Amino acid sequence: MQKITPFLWFDGNAEEAVKFYVSVFKKGSKIISLHRAGDTDSAPLMSATFQLHGQQFMALNGGPHYKFTEAISLFVDCETQAEVDELWSKLLEGGGQTQQCGWLKDRFGLSWQIVPSVLGKLLGDKDPEKSRRVMEAMLGMVKLDIAGLQRAYDGTGT
Repeated sequence: MQKITPFLWFDGNAEEAVKFYVSVFKKGSKIISLHRAGDTDSAPLMSATFQLHGQQFMALNGGPHYKFTEAISLFVDCETQAEVDELWSKLLEGGGQTQQCGWLKDRFGLSWQIVPSVLGKLLGDKDPEKSRRVMEAMLGMVKLDIAGLQRAYDGTGT
């Protein structure tokens, strides 16, 4: 078991969420265990342990007492625009909401940052004008666009 495991609180829909997340992040993703309040597969789920890309998570059906906020989000490093596009559309399925700068909320209210790997390199350039243009371009985007970020970096428009 890893030393630190994110623990997600749901209001009765943890099983649906866990199955959804495993279906979105197929590689290295699986349900490890489901703990039910009873002896049958139809008994209500109490908690679950699952992996997304090898990262372990726990989920709890804790009730309506707490809700997700943007104060915590899951950051997903994407190598290509195709990966950004795929994860963006899948995580929005069923009622998610887009937000600025590559952030979105899925239908369960959990915040995600879908970010191309190249963004850190572009923002961290030693030329402050290049990094300023990239930051400005990113702030104007909802879903991040690698080509648009690169154009801003190159100074050829957004």
